[in-house]
Amino acid sequence: QSGRVWRIGVLETTSMQLNAANFEAFRQSLRDLGYIEEQNLIIEYRSAEGRGERFADLAADLLRLNIDVIVTRGTPAVLAAKKATTTTPIVMAATGDPLMVVASLANPGGNITGLSGYTTGLEEKRAEVLKELVPGAVRIAGLYNMGNPVVPPLWNELQTAARKLGLTPQLLDIRKVEDIAPAFADATSQHADALIVSVDALTQKNRSFIAQLAAGHGLPAIYVSKEYIDAGGLIAYGPHYPDLYRRAAIYVDKILRGASPSSLPVEQPTKFELIINLKAARAIGLQVPMELMVRADEV
Repeated sequence: QSGRVWRIGVLETTSMQLNAANFEAFRQSLRDLGYIEEQNLIIEYRSAEGRGERFADLAADLLRLNIDVIVTRGTPAVLAAKKATTTTPIVMAATGDPLMVVASLANPGGNITGLSGYTTGLEEKRAEVLKELVPGAVRIAGLYNMGNPVVPPLWNELQTAARKLGLTPQLLDIRKVEDIAPAFADATSQHADALIVSVDALTQKNRSFIAQLAAGHGLPAIYVSKEYIDAGGLIAYGPHYPDLYRRAAIYVDKILRGASPSSLPVEQPTKFELIINLKAARAIGLQVPMELMVRADEV
């Protein structure tokens, strides 16, 4: 619409600085579609800064600005947005379990659509990668915020995968930043050999701290995305999040052009990546198997 200035609200887990790679992919995709910030587009960015309880207030704040679309990351964020409005369109940039908020992937119904982060289903693969990385592992720990509704199924999946691989699973439940360091101490005292770090606002916000603790405890850890590796993590396997954000911008464009969210199917990730940080491996005296490096998308 000629002369129209569109306003997009972004409900995020972390700051724009920590989310730079993903958010820039989103902005570039919008530019490619003809949206220029401060000309025909205004983006209102709100971050929970790793504290999921803030999403409700942040969603209400965005709605007071009469925005045209809300873009969310993570299940807690979209749940808060869903509770706040049934009319303003909501686009999920990445959500662990979209079926918590839509009727079905093919026919979402209501005012919500977007991308699934495909979180559920990947813990077994991550456990297999860790077992390959640490063949002598006996005990595998999961660093999970069990207060996030999408996380308990991940823990269940890890327990099943661990037993299939002959590993003993250990839960490290973290609800706030003060829980993180004691969780690593607990893992060490229980002789954990490897660690899975789940995706969550808390772990995203504190990923550098978590990577430092993992290195300090000599604990090989696998993460869900490249952003953790950029913060010093050892290895990651999961969706290519910048691609999800790029595709989220396409959803926004369709909605601003008149499409109803209820008629736009929720899509799954199409790009997955395995990334290995050899510097982090050397720091804990870990030899990465050549077979694993050959399969990696980035080393």
